[in-house]
Amino acid sequence: MSEIAVKAPARPRRRLIAARLVPYLLLQALIVIVTIQGLRLLQPSDPDDYAVSEFSLREDGTTRAVTLPHFTSSRYALQDPPLYSGTFVFKPDAANTAWSVFLPRFSNGVEVAVNGVAILDSRRDPTANRPDRNTPEIALIPSSLLRDGSNEITVRLLVWGPLRGFLDTVYVGPDESLRGAYETRTLLFVTLPVVFSAWQSLLAVILAIMWLMRRREPVYGVLAAGMLVGAMQAFAPAPLPPAPYPRLAAILLASAPIESALVVTFAVLFFGWRWPRYGLLLFAPGLVILLVGLFAGQPIPRITFLFLGVPTVGLCLMLLVVILTWAVIRRQDAASFTFGCAVTIVLTCWFHDMLSAFEFVPDDRTFVTRLSYSAMLVAIGAGLTWRFARALNEVDSFAGQLIARVREAEERLKASFAREEERARAAALANERTRLMRDLHDGLGGQLVSIVALSERGHEGATITDAARAALKDLRLVIDSMDDIGGDLMLALGSWRERAAAQLRPHDVALEWHVATPQGLPLHPELRPWHVIQIVRILDEAVTNAVKHAQARHIVVTIETRDDGQGDGDRPCGVISVADDGMGFALSGNGEAGSAGQTARGLRNMRSRAARCGAVLDLASDSSGTRVRLQLPKIFPDSDAAATG
Repeated sequence: MSEIAVKAPARPRRRLIAARLVPYLLLQALIVIVTIQGLRLLQPSDPDDYAVSEFSLREDGTTRAVTLPHFTSSRYALQDPPLYSGTFVFKPDAANTAWSVFLPRFSNGVEVAVNGVAILDSRRDPTANRPDRNTPEIALIPSSLLRDGSNEITVRLLVWGPLRGFLDTVYVGPDESLRGAYETRTLLFVTLPVVFSAWQSLLAVILAIMWLMRRREPVYGVLAAGMLVGAMQAFAPAPLPPAPYPRLAAILLASAPIESALVVTFAVLFFGWRWPRYGLLLFAPGLVILLVGLFAGQPIPRITFLFLGVPTVGLCLMLLVVILTWAVIRRQDAASFTFGCAVTIVLTCWFHDMLSAFEFVPDDRTFVTRLSYSAMLVAIGAGLTWRFARALNEVDSFAGQLIARVREAEERLKASFAREEERARAAALANERTRLMRDLHDGLGGQLVSIVALSERGHEGATITDAARAALKDLRLVIDSMDDIGGDLMLALGSWRERAAAQLRPHDVALEWHVATPQGLPLHPELRPWHVIQIVRILDEAVTNAVKHAQARHIVVTIETRDDGQGDGDRPCGVISVADDGMGFALSGNGEAGSAGQTARGLRNMRSRAARCGAVLDLASDSSGTRVRLQLPKIFPDSDAAATG
């Protein structure tokens, strides 16, 4: 019974594994087929009408006829390289079209000469000297070199390393007929790898920043390191033998197995596996290649890479397939599924490159592993995005539990804010009421008291009428100051100008209005009605003193805006000046009126009002007249205490 009980749960588990594994493997088989078909379609079409494939090859002291594409023997020196000699027919046309030589593929370098004159040396192109790249070359043939009829073309193939050299079909013809095939190959095998490598570098920088901010998650740092190694391999130029920088060549050779080991490490950490005890041995082949390249001379590093580095890359891809297949069975998530499909594409391309490198695929030397690595970058980016989205979902789920509490707290805060706003509104209303009552008391109240006193004493009607008019003027002043002027004090001064002109007209006093700056006074959004009342009362007092006490005949009001020129972003300040041509009066040492009469009280009242507004009042008086200068603050105070403190 016990054995039956143990075996019973095992069968559903096996069925579950099979139900998940079989569809996944079928999908990977479909991806392999699609990738193979895509690699065939990736091969661009070349202009076969201008193909030159029949050559004579001089190699190792012997000459024989060959047909391109052709493989030569492997070599470890550049002395006496294989030399291909052939001919092509030049037929000039009326348009005098330029002719070119187009080489789709070769390894490792080429020198091309037409009629004995060199026109192309691929060693001058840093992107064309890597055996794992498919960089095409094209060169214009100077018209002076071409002869009508048969012309000689020679191709010197510069081969080094353990792999045999390869030269594809050579094309010679009009440049406009060859340039399209050259640009297509350049787009596929030069531009796209650079774009993908740049994307890889950018993603590596982003992941490195994420790792620096989240040190407890080394998966980001490992992936960033792997991508940086791959970007270095893609962008660093390969030195040509005899290399001036042999250590750089060693680093490039070691970068591929180290990069593959880092990607495997990322997969292990990403899917939550425990790092195996002997996992660091995966980096041993890359380190061995690096050490051999640093301390051993050519061709040992290249041979070591061929027999140690290439199998390590394949082994790492196989390990990735195993890890991702197991992750798909256990997790059934989008990250492992997408990552697994991308690895299948890269592994298929790697097998394709190996078959090409070891000549199992005849007449083909197109390497696409580096190009297919972009698919893995897309998968990794999708996996990290999915992981980030899952973290956000967890945060949203946690936040959903707090919504009810937050709403309750929000309702309480709203009620509290409503109470505070009501209190602030009541306090502001009380302050405005107090200021209004004080202004009415200081102005209108005094005038009404005078009217009552004059009526009780039996004075004439004209005197009472003048007092009533003064009271009405003060009432209008208070009412006008309550208007919303949007912080523009010039509107209030315009109304005051009309009243002042009407006041001075019966006394035959001229009022001159001068605005020195185009904008007049600066805008003050914080301007309040009680500020306007204080300023207007100061101006009224200055005009009244000029008429009643100085016996002036001419009053000039000047308005201007001044900037201190500090350039610190502060507001400019406005200045209002009232000057008359009266007889003036004596000032004491502190700037007050010399007498203790009504003039002195009026000046003290003016200074008090200016201080309440935060303004500065200057007074100058001599025999030629009196000048009152009111410098407004850059920002008006919010309360009287701010000005009088």
